Amino acid sequence: MKTIARQVVEKMFAVFAQQDINAIVDTFSDDAVLIHHGTQIMPSAKFIGKEGARMFFEYNIHALEVVYFHTNEFIDAGEDKLIVLGNEHFISKESGAEMKNRWVQIYTITHGLISKMEEFASSAAPESYGGNAGGL
Repeated sequence: MKTIARQVVEKMFAVFAQQDINAIVDTFSDDAVLIHHGTQIMPSAKFIGKEGARMFFEYNIHALEVVYFHTNEFIDAGEDKLIVLGNEHFISKESGAEMKNRWVQIYTITHGLISKMEEFASSAAPESYGGNAGGL
């Protein structure tokens, strides 16, 4: 049986795929905190509450063309916490710039709603890593 956290986050991803902003926002609590820790391309940002969630997802849906958005692994960390690993490829509708990221998102669920989403991402190409990491 899936945890409540997994059910809520999977619902959010499903309505994100449908680009239904109101349904996405409905999965967040009134006092939600969304933190994107930034990449080599995208700056760090923090969004608060349902309005913050709306701003975050409106940007993702209206300013970016989604080439792909993959959720590769779900790690349950208790009934109220979920870690998701994934990767994405977006193209800016304004400039045509491509953004490819690998990311880890950590979700906290309170009373059946997302109360915190924290994303750690990298847009660095694996072949650019130093050492003997190679093409990981």
